[in-house]
Amino acid sequence: MKKVGILFALLALLTFLARWFWPQESAFAGEPIDRLVVHKSKRKMMVYAGNRLLKTYKISLGKNPVGHKEIEGDMRTPEGKYTINARNPNSSYYKNLGISYPNDADRAHAASLGKSAGGDIKIHGQPNGKTDWGRWHLMRDWTHGCIAVTNLEMEELYTWVIDGARIEILP
Repeated sequence: MKKVGILFALLALLTFLARWFWPQESAFAGEPIDRLVVHKSKRKMMVYAGNRLLKTYKISLGKNPVGHKEIEGDMRTPEGKYTINARNPNSSYYKNLGISYPNDADRAHAASLGKSAGGDIKIHGQPNGKTDWGRWHLMRDWTHGCIAVTNLEMEELYTWVIDGARIEILP
């Protein structure tokens, strides 16, 4: 009887993990996204059409996620108000949307430290040429300062985020 209980608990755990981490089908209705809000501490990104919340994504961040990005190579995801200023369907990761980091204040701060602010901060999917991790990528922060989602989620974002969309990245 004890073995049946353990087997049942293990099966329930595996079912939960499969539903949570396995790549999901899209349930996005598809409306132009003009605003994104990232809550780094919650590992969530909300997308909006005007003031209407369309969807919330779970995200991974830079390997050193606490605090605002100060210099190139610090592995931090920036904090502040930026815009989506580029898109690349052929990047090293499954598609990407460029974030307008660094702004003038970011560059001035890095210069005061005698360093470069860096750049190339993106919202992107999983690394190309490797297995799509699906939601397993959420197990740790792994980017160099970017915001990562699943490939399916990146497809949605790439399709529906408009050029010039505002993005606010909060601690």
